[in-house]
Order: sequence, then structure tokens, then C-alpha cells
Amino acid sequence: MEAPIETPTWKRFLAHAGPGFLISLAYLDPSNGELHLIVLRRKEVQTDLQAGSIHKYELLWVLFFGFFLVLVIQSLAVKLGIITGRNLAEMCMYEYPKYVKYGLWLLIEVGVIAATIPGVLGTALAYNILLNIPFLAGVLICGASTFLLLGLQTYGVRKMELIGVIFMLLITVCFFIELSSVNPPMGEVIEGLFIPRLRGVYAMSDAIALFSVLIVPHNLFLHSSLVVSRKISPSSKRFKDTSTFFLIENACAMLLVLLVNVAIVSTTGTICANTQLVDNIDACSSLTLKSTSILLKNMFGRSTSKIYGLALLASGQSNTVTTSYAGQYIMQGFSGMRKCIIFMIAPCFTVIPSLIICSVGGAPNIRQLINISAIILAFVLPFSLVPLLKFSSSCVVKVPYKNSNSIVKVAWILSVVIMGINIYFFCNSFISCLVHSELPRAVNAIISILVFPFMAAYIAALIYLAFRKVNAAGLFPSVPVSNGTEVEAWRQERIADDIGVR
Repeated sequence: MEAPIETPTWKRFLAHAGPGFLISLAYLDPSNGELHLIVLRRKEVQTDLQAGSIHKYELLWVLFFGFFLVLVIQSLAVKLGIITGRNLAEMCMYEYPKYVKYGLWLLIEVGVIAATIPGVLGTALAYNILLNIPFLAGVLICGASTFLLLGLQTYGVRKMELIGVIFMLLITVCFFIELSSVNPPMGEVIEGLFIPRLRGVYAMSDAIALFSVLIVPHNLFLHSSLVVSRKISPSSKRFKDTSTFFLIENACAMLLVLLVNVAIVSTTGTICANTQLVDNIDACSSLTLKSTSILLKNMFGRSTSKIYGLALLASGQSNTVTTSYAGQYIMQGFSGMRKCIIFMIAPCFTVIPSLIICSVGGAPNIRQLINISAIILAFVLPFSLVPLLKFSSSCVVKVPYKNSNSIVKVAWILSVVIMGINIYFFCNSFISCLVHSELPRAVNAIISILVFPFMAAYIAALIYLAFRKVNAAGLFPSVPVSNGTEVEAWRQERIADDIGVR
């Protein structure tokens, strides 16, 4: 419920706090940690160790400027929910033709499963680090705990948001303890954070890789869903206040995320840049989530390794919960089913496939599974990003509580760059695999015949979504846009149907 107008500003802010912290957990999942380790390994461990030491904090500026991009995109998702009273999945259901919306639904569900896999892997690995529990048992425990935590939503959305805040604080504390143990040169860290530099063979490709994975598809659906749980007055002033509160709250959450990511890169970068310890440099050549724990244990003691394991546990478990939670809103939005039914069936379509994939893949294939999930997410991202941008562009001209034209244009430009990078790397990686493949030429030819038309259809689908005119009725169906009272009545009717909001 929204606080009365005479309530102090800080209390009204707290009434809107929560969604930003829950969605920000996606930027602290184990796949992000694995990506940082890969980047550090490629920079730090080369034949020329001197070149490696030059690059140790060089790409922190990519994270700094990249999170401004995240704020812009997430603010559009927030504004969409505030203005329309619907989440992104519901907007897609009402806007697109039957086969288009079901195709989007399938792709997004595959993306949710791909986003859940790193969380399951990280959680199972954390149980092994902390309690020496076998990997398969850790996977099963992760599944059981995920269903248990999802049960808290029967007490309301705010309880789930509180869980997100707790996980966020736990991850932050753990990684800052690790950072204090390593004691990196803060001057170099700050310089790398604010001064853009690209030096070395892999600097450009690593910067592009970091930048291109900043947007997470399911977050756009989850954020637009969570803001609908707040009661919003139809007056333009209260709409503006609500948007401001959500923006500030999301910025605070993203600041914590940025600091944690800087701590991860700084900790591992400092260790791997220590050219006086040859054994550590050799260990960095094959650095993984598991070997990082061993490296920390050998250098700083068992307690440091356990703290790392606790951070990995919080990261993995929170990721699994939030992706499954987002999957519920996605299924509800595309299917139109009531939430009481979605509570029971949606997690089965998200968690169970992820558990099966991780169990079959096993601990030896963690890096491969995370890489595959990252490729799938990059493939799916445009099909959530383009609809959001189209609806946001329509909101500019359809309602009085409009998005800034400049913000929407910047979002379009940055999004096109990210999607272009992802498509380029996907095609380039595929061609590289074919060139270096040991398969017979006939097999490579068959694969090419199948894949290249698929990529052409993929690009054609994106062009269709980008240039298809949005139906104005999809924003406020059967409700005059100019009538704020009717809009609010319709919004509250939608909220009343959500039994998870108390």
C-alpha cells in the first residue's frame, strides 16, 4: 500500500524499496564471477607476465559505465509497469499475434532455464566447498531450498524482496572481507574504474564481452512485475514520485552490485598479478570457481576459502530463487492463468530442467555449462529487449507520464550495439568452430545449411519486432488514456487478482 501524502519522504521511499535489490542479484550470479575469472586469466596469464600486470584492473571502467546502461534499461521496465499496470509479459501477450507471442514465450522460458543453471551450479559447488557435500547432492539440496524459499511469496511480494536484500548484504560482506585479506592497491583500482584504457591483445574482446552480458533478459520481466505491486495514485505528481523512488532504490542496489563486482575483480586480479609467486600465476592459468577457493585457501587460510564459499552459496541460491520467481511472472503474463495456479506449476518448468541439466553435466563441466548458458542468454536477450523498447517508445506519445525522448533514444542505441555485438560473436564463434572442426566436410556443409537459414530467420524476427507498429490499445485496453481515474481503477483491479500481494 502506498503511504499517505503527509508521510515523511524517507518512509514513502522505503515503501517502494525492494524490487531493485531483488533484480540486482542477477548481476551477482556465479556466471558473472566465472566471466570475471576468464577475463582475468586471459589478461594476467600470458607468456609476457609484464603485459599481464599492466592489465590487472584495466577493465573495471567497463563495469562502471556499463551499470549506467543497466540503470537506463531497468528504468524503462519500471516505467512500463507504473504506466500500464502490466508487466512486460502481459504486454507481449496483448500486443502480438498468437504465434509471435507463443514463440516469444518459448524463447524467454528457455532463457530463464539458462539463467537458472549457473545458480544451481554455484550453489552445489558452494555446498561442496563449505561442507564437502557431493556435487549431485548439492544440486538436489539447491532444488529443495529453492522451492522452500519460493513458498515465502504466499506471505507477499515484500517478503521475497526482503530475502533479496538479505542475500545482497551477505554477498557484499563476504566479498569485502575477501578484499580486505588481499589488500589491493586502491589507487590502481580507482584509476582502472574511472579511466578507460584498452591495452593488450585481449583487452578489446574482453571489454566487449563484459559489456554485452550486462543486461539479463528475465530481469526486464521481473522488474516490471514487482513495481505493479505498489498502489499508485493517478495524479502526475505521485507518478513522478513513484518513478523517482524506484530509480533511486535501483541505483542504490546497482551501486552495491558495482562495488561487489569491483571487489571480485580486484581480489583475483591482485592475486594473479603477484609475479613473485610463480605457483599462483600457474594456478591462474586455469582459474575457475572451484580453483579460486583452493587458491584463496593456500594463500590466506581455510577461513578465507569458507567465506568465499559462503558468498558463492548466497550468490547461487539467490540467483536460482530470483530466476524461478521471474519465471512465474513470465508464465502468468503469457498464459493469463491466475497466480495461485502459477505458484504450483511454474517452478517445475524452471527449476527441474535446470537440476536435470546440472546433474547430467556434473562438476567437471561447470565452465562449459556456464558458457553455454551465457550463449543462450545472449541469443534470447533481443526478444525481451526489443519489445520493452517498443512499448517504452509508445509510452512517450501515448500517456502524460511519458519517458524522456532522449532516454529512449539512448536506450535504443546502446541496445542495438549490444545486440549487434552478441550476433557478431555468435556468428563468428560458429564460423570459427566450423573452420577448426575435425568433422568431415560433408557434415560441416550440412550444419551450415541448417544454421545459416536459422540465423537469417532470427534476424528477420528481430526486424519484425523492431519495426512492427505497437497497438495503442495494448497499453490501456478499453481504458481511455486521458482518464487517470479509470486507469488507476483498472490497475488496482489487476493488483487485486494477485494473491501474492498483501
